[in-house]
Amino acid sequence: MQTPADGVPAPRTRTPKGSRPAPGGRQRDAFFDNAKYLAIVLVAVGHAWGQLLDDGAVETAYRVVYTFHMPAFILISGYFSRSFDLRPKHVQRLITGVVVPYVVFETAYSLFQRYGNDEPEHGITLLDPTYHLWFLCALFVWRITTPVWRTIRHPLPVSLVLAALGSVSPQIGDDLELQRVLQFLPFFVLGLTLRPEHFRMVKRRSVRLASVPVFVAAAVTAWATMPYMRLGWLYHSDAAQELDTAWWAGPVVVWATLGCSLVMTVCFLAWVPRRRMWFTSLGAGTIYGYLLHAFLVRAGNYTDFYDQPALHEPLGVLGLTVFAAAAVTLLCTRPVQRALRCVVEPRMEWAFRRDAGEAARVREQPRPVEVRAPGEKISV
Repeated sequence: MQTPADGVPAPRTRTPKGSRPAPGGRQRDAFFDNAKYLAIVLVAVGHAWGQLLDDGAVETAYRVVYTFHMPAFILISGYFSRSFDLRPKHVQRLITGVVVPYVVFETAYSLFQRYGNDEPEHGITLLDPTYHLWFLCALFVWRITTPVWRTIRHPLPVSLVLAALGSVSPQIGDDLELQRVLQFLPFFVLGLTLRPEHFRMVKRRSVRLASVPVFVAAAVTAWATMPYMRLGWLYHSDAAQELDTAWWAGPVVVWATLGCSLVMTVCFLAWVPRRRMWFTSLGAGTIYGYLLHAFLVRAGNYTDFYDQPALHEPLGVLGLTVFAAAAVTLLCTRPVQRALRCVVEPRMEWAFRRDAGEAARVREQPRPVEVRAPGEKISV
């Protein structure tokens, strides 16, 4: 898995302008790499803002960003999972690109909390994901069930029903963050159903212009609803009863927030550059930034860094924002990828059986015929 979004190659298409070949011959679309980079920056900035929510302006921006940054990631993840099936090579990529990084980093974050926060009794469990690692659990479940969503006739309505059922089921508990798995599921399923022409529609200038008043309206709504709407509704990690609300409000609020998230995701994608930018190549390394940046966030928690009065001033907030964006950018660069590929994108060929069917197909492929001009000699 090269990124959280493209662990399975999408069907080959004509190379769009501004794209370049990826290793292995596949074409990378600059639009999606740009979208993934900008989304990971928003994830890191959002996590930094999350430590300063005593400021109304910061919380407003935080709520707006949390409306669409993960939905955008999940939508793109679904789009690039369209070709996933249970063939051995896809299952192998799922294990090496999702399961192994989850086990490694869940263990690393647990040890970091144990020793960095002086909690010697803190245990290591793979059932209760640390902080942001819920996404890897969700991605595993969504990908492994992709053949189901590709088979049934009306996958999106079914996923919406499951999201609603999750919102009224506090018995699900925290294991593997199944609440988030269910409540964010519609975005993954929607991504599975999208086609390239849908993204071409998003890139229209009219959509870009219309997104401006939408963002303004979102900011005003976030500010106005702060006293009444708990952040848990945007996290999608709890049932309605756990948010001190009647059970019947769960489906209503979840569907409403998912609808708002979809609109905001479209507006975000409308402003993503279509051509190659200085940060386009970083889009292939967003999984590294995603997995690593939380060490910095947690270190700030353990050292009471966020309690400094200067950080709660406008310039302090701006500085923290720039630092978060710069840090996650560095974590997406090639030197970091090369250093940590062994645990983030391990090959692990030793751990898997050779696919006999695939090997047979390779052997059956006709060998290329050498064509020589008349009288041409063969060098020895």
